[in-house]
Amino acid sequence: MARQHMDARTHVAAPPEAVYALLIDGATWPEWSPIGSFELERPGPDEPEGVDAVRVFRTGRITSRERVAERVPARRFSYELVSGLAIRDYRADVDLTPAGDGTDIRWHSSFHTKIPGTGWLYRRTLQRFTGRMVDGLAARVARPSAQT
Repeated sequence: MARQHMDARTHVAAPPEAVYALLIDGATWPEWSPIGSFELERPGPDEPEGVDAVRVFRTGRITSRERVAERVPARRFSYELVSGLAIRDYRADVDLTPAGDGTDIRWHSSFHTKIPGTGWLYRRTLQRFTGRMVDGLAARVARPSAQT
C-alpha cells in the first residue's frame, strides 16, 4: 500500500516562538483546533510534554494517543500516532520558518493504512482536519494575548 501524504501551510504575523509555545502545550489545542479535549497520559523523561510523552486527544467519538517524537525549539514539533485510527506509521511534523513579518507554518504528515483501499478516504479526511488545525493555530497565535 502506498504511503499517504498531507500538507497544510499558512503564514502568521507572529514569531516562531509564539507558535511553538502553543504546539508544545497540548492543553491549548482544544482552544484553537477541532480537538475536544487533551490529557497527558505519560510525561516525557525530561519534561512533561517533551520527547516520548504520550498525549491523548478526544474529538467526538475518536480518541487518539500520540507520542511526541521531536522538539526543536521555535523550529519543529513532531508526533507519531500510537493508537486511535486504522492507520499505521503516522508521523506529523510541524515546521516553523521565520519569514518576513512572522512565521511560515507547514504541518505535514504521512501514513500507511491498515485496511486496503481506505487510503484516499483517510487522506481526504485528515487533510481537511490538518487544514483546520493550521487555520486555528494561526488565528490563535495572531491574537495579541498569545504572544505575551
